[in-house]
Amino acid sequence: MCLKPEYFNSIHTNLDGDLWFEVHAENYLIQGGPRLEKLQDIASHFPISIHGVGASLGGPDPISKEHLDRLTNLLKLIPSAAFSEHIAWSGTQGNYLGNLMPTPLTKQSLNNTAQNILQFQNALQRPILVENPANYLNFKSEMPESEFMMSLVQKTECGILLDVNNLFLSANNTGVDAHSYIRDLDPNVVGEIHIAGHSKDPIEKGLLIDSHDSPVSKEVWELLQTTLSLLGPKPVLIERDDNLPTFDVLLDERNMAQKLINSYKNLV
Repeated sequence: MCLKPEYFNSIHTNLDGDLWFEVHAENYLIQGGPRLEKLQDIASHFPISIHGVGASLGGPDPISKEHLDRLTNLLKLIPSAAFSEHIAWSGTQGNYLGNLMPTPLTKQSLNNTAQNILQFQNALQRPILVENPANYLNFKSEMPESEFMMSLVQKTECGILLDVNNLFLSANNTGVDAHSYIRDLDPNVVGEIHIAGHSKDPIEKGLLIDSHDSPVSKEVWELLQTTLSLLGPKPVLIERDDNLPTFDVLLDERNMAQKLINSYKNLV
């Protein structure tokens, strides 16, 4: 489950033993304070996965040393089940855009992104998972996105965080074949799966937005089931960043995902 400070007081140690939480790294790049202290307390009872949104792995510039230093300090404080980042870029030449911009699917971009991932992993002293983006436009590409992702794995020994909601949006918005995409991935390198709610763009008819502000849709649940059938049981995270429901409502969604995972565990 995506752990927000609003849920801190709902976390107690008699929750399901398979429960784990994810936080956005950039919300905890601080020197102490009650929020970080509470996260450390929760991390002493449940696995915590750290998810970055600002490293700009797919950008044209080297990774910020200051950002890496702050992440390294955070990971020393929080026992982390995994660390993940987006294949996207969010700034260049010292200018931060505050958004996840699409990474070109070219050989040059592949090599550049791989170098950034290697720099990142060397600094953190651990392999990371890289997340597929939500796509809104068709750009000229030299390879399919699934090939780009697998090439990054081969070049850097990173893993993949497969965001099923992002894949569903990309299929809707740009015509990607979601099932072929999943089959292109090596099940052994997919370390985590995300699902989330999305919304319709109010202006562009038919365009879906990765808004994380609503329950997971029926179609995304169905694609998750297909994903688990093709890749096998994997940890699944429910993302929710806006219009936050009560903890129990979010826990119900998480329990639905866990039942699906368990059904495929029994087949292995």
